[in-house]
Amino acid sequence: MVELLPRLRIELPPAGRRLDPATLFADQPAGIWLEIGFGDGEHLAWQAAANPNIGLIGAEPYVNGVASLLSRIASPALNNVRILDDDVRPLLAALTPASLQRVFVLFPDPWPKTRHHRRRIVNDDTLVTLAHLMSPGAELRLATDDRDYARAILFHMQQQSAFQWLARRP
Repeated sequence: MVELLPRLRIELPPAGRRLDPATLFADQPAGIWLEIGFGDGEHLAWQAAANPNIGLIGAEPYVNGVASLLSRIASPALNNVRILDDDVRPLLAALTPASLQRVFVLFPDPWPKTRHHRRRIVNDDTLVTLAHLMSPGAELRLATDDRDYARAILFHMQQQSAFQWLARRP
């Protein structure tokens, strides 16, 4: 973690400045994918190995998850991953419009207590921001195993005209 994270860590630009995510990679990637809350990094590492021409950005505030991802991508050395070891919202505010071709939000914390619902990452504000950051034809992949959060996600998605529902089954 001490050696690898500094090479892969995303440094946010000063307030008001934009970050073109393609510039984070030495080789020009065919596309940029973002995983919000990558947990232990299993899915992100798998995507990086399966799609070496794609630049993958992972955002995760918990150090144990970041450490787990680093161990997964260290060997084999996956050079197409960059990490924000913090809350994703400042990164979203800095990214250039239409710069993401795919976004994953897989099994986010459901914050089941009503008083905590405002902390959920899938909400109207985040979806409006993602719609601005995603290129035409980009994919937003959402998954949850919490029935109440699934209902909330569907409710918020129905409020957004920028997204088209393509799922054919649960």
